[in-house]
Amino acid sequence: MNTMTTTTDTTTKTTVLEAKGVTMRFGGLTAVKGVDLQVNAGEIVGLIGPNGAGKTTFFNCLTGLYVPTEGSVTYKGTVLPPKPHKVTEAGIARTFQNIRLFHNMTVLENVLVGRHTRTKEGLWSALLRGPGFKKAEAASEARAMELLEFIGLEHKADHLAKNLPYGEQRKLEIARALASDPGLILLDEPTAGMNPQETRAAEELIFAIRDKGIAVLVIEHDMRFIFNLCDRVACLVQGEKLIEGTASEVQGDERVIAAYLGTPFEGEPGAAEVAEVEAAEAHAEAEAEAAAEPEAAAETETETEAEAADEDEAPATDADAEADADTDADSTTSTTSTEGEAK
Repeated sequence: MNTMTTTTDTTTKTTVLEAKGVTMRFGGLTAVKGVDLQVNAGEIVGLIGPNGAGKTTFFNCLTGLYVPTEGSVTYKGTVLPPKPHKVTEAGIARTFQNIRLFHNMTVLENVLVGRHTRTKEGLWSALLRGPGFKKAEAASEARAMELLEFIGLEHKADHLAKNLPYGEQRKLEIARALASDPGLILLDEPTAGMNPQETRAAEELIFAIRDKGIAVLVIEHDMRFIFNLCDRVACLVQGEKLIEGTASEVQGDERVIAAYLGTPFEGEPGAAEVAEVEAAEAHAEAEAEAAAEPEAAAETETETEAEAADEDEAPATDADAEADADTDADSTTSTTSTEGEAK
């Protein structure tokens, strides 16, 4: 399949993200095949393609949720580790196609969750709540409120996330991603389910994010939105990059038009093949999430055991000894009394 590279001059721009030959296979199925993509500082790059084209799978490879079968992903010249939290620490944040907020937590608490990779306070610091912890907590809350003001939700900081309108939940998820202070943010269908007014607000928000110096890579099905928004657009079909270029170049390409209008072209997958790839992607994502849960549970169990061991080894105080003595005395008196009654 022919690949067209962008005509945009990238020689003077700093490369933030570079994917080379990224391939993702699920058994005998190839969801992404040899995709190259570069995102530069200060750019908004779009990723489009029909359903089953491999867009979200490619996102998962970039953010450590999947380990690519082949190829490499680098952020600012450093190869990314295949762990989502490590990728976030490196400077890449993302949102998901399906909103993943903590619905029973407040708006402010949701944003604070996104700060966990930028705080250095550990378990003991949180338990002891010393001056260092209180200072870090205050700084995190201040930063979270800044982000809520940035997206226009500061007046709803104490509201439960589940009570927000759909469009505001989308904005909150973006704020939570921004809380990790990323250099690149990946947005997976940020306007899905939005009305035209909400879509326009999302567009303005993404431009504002770019103006803060954060590069943006966005998946979207709304062609008007994506072509108005992006400096460059890449189109995936059958997991391969069909074309990459400016908005005018991509929207005028006959192969892109055919892919979206459903017109058959050489090598086009059938509906059954597309469904099979989508099912394999969903299964792999579920396995990745399930694998992460035991690891988190093991860490929690280790911390609990450590706390229990510390309690067992802690030296008894004078007050503890006195309390034990009173207990022994009460027990002796009770036993004597019972024996007397029995006699």
